[in-house]
Amino acid sequence: MGLDKLCRISALALLTAVAACSGAEQPQMPPPEVSVETVRAGTIDNVIEVPGRVQAVRTAEVRARVTGIVARRLYEEGSDVRAGQPLFAIDPRELQASLSAALAQAQRAEATARNARQDVDRYRPLLTDQAISKQEYDAAVARLGQADADVLQARAQVESARLNLSYATVTAPISGRAGRAQVTEGALVNAGEGTLLTVIEQVNPIFVNFSQSSSEFIAIRRDIASGALKAPGVGHTRVELQLEDGTIFAQTGRLDFFDLAFDESTGAAALRAEFPNPGAILLPGQFVRARVFAGTRSNTILVPQRAVQVGPRGGAVLVVTADNKAEARPVQLGDLRGSQWVVLSGLKPGERVIVDGGQKVQQPGMTVRIAPPKPVPGQAGQNQAGANQAAPAGAN
Repeated sequence: MGLDKLCRISALALLTAVAACSGAEQPQMPPPEVSVETVRAGTIDNVIEVPGRVQAVRTAEVRARVTGIVARRLYEEGSDVRAGQPLFAIDPRELQASLSAALAQAQRAEATARNARQDVDRYRPLLTDQAISKQEYDAAVARLGQADADVLQARAQVESARLNLSYATVTAPISGRAGRAQVTEGALVNAGEGTLLTVIEQVNPIFVNFSQSSSEFIAIRRDIASGALKAPGVGHTRVELQLEDGTIFAQTGRLDFFDLAFDESTGAAALRAEFPNPGAILLPGQFVRARVFAGTRSNTILVPQRAVQVGPRGGAVLVVTADNKAEARPVQLGDLRGSQWVVLSGLKPGERVIVDGGQKVQQPGMTVRIAPPKPVPGQAGQNQAGANQAAPAGAN
């Protein structure tokens, strides 16, 4: 057989094989396998996240109550002080002199009162014997009354001078952390102007102030009225804090104040929470983020985060219908709880949401195959052990 004839026979056989293959029916691709999770409704905490600012529970401005020269500072700036602890010493010599003058005036008034009382005691029997006139006796009684009043006035001046002398030692009105001194030794302080000496702030416990808009307040009241939200009282509402670096403050606080009036300029109501603050971790003026656990919400749907696609128009999920077809479903999302989204609308309990394998669904309406549930780690070993225990002796 020649080479040309052999090539023609080979080419004919190849064309016949190709024609036979093209006439055969192509095999269809199997439906993509996806993992689903059945939607369930449950009860979750109603968490409101708002920015807040830290405020001292008590703040006292320490001011001068007498005029004088500051002699010494008696505390360490930035340290914790107790109520009644001396903070500043003002030169007391002028105040001591005023007290001495007041004491002398009091002694003079008491001497005058004793003399007037003796005159009355001496005139009383003379008046009985009509040795003096009634007018002279009445004048002596009036002088005694005036002298007694002078004594009371002098004693009050003594008390005032003694009180001013005590103000020469400036003490802490409350316990707390004393700030920087506003005056130094040698400075003249004035009682009339109330010269500021320092500020004391009590930071344990400590307050956190934040606010809630009127629209949020109306929504909460509506949910409480409908029964969707069960809210505790003000003193039982738990609050957590997130610091500026993202860490969670170790102490949990309680809501202790809710203003029933809205600010006209902001349209928000003021709220306040109290926190234990050991070690003064929180400082006045610090910005934080508060998480207010304002009751619990029932019939709430949670969906894994990886099952939700978030776009400019909101969220969407893929739902598997009863005939195992994938259907795109827009949903209204709430807040993110860990690795799950809160779904406000768009899903119903009992529906199946695609969690894994959604990228295999090229278009909505495709038929999908539900993957069997993954075994819980450790459960397979337990099941095998249980099967071995249940097998009759000698089965192996």
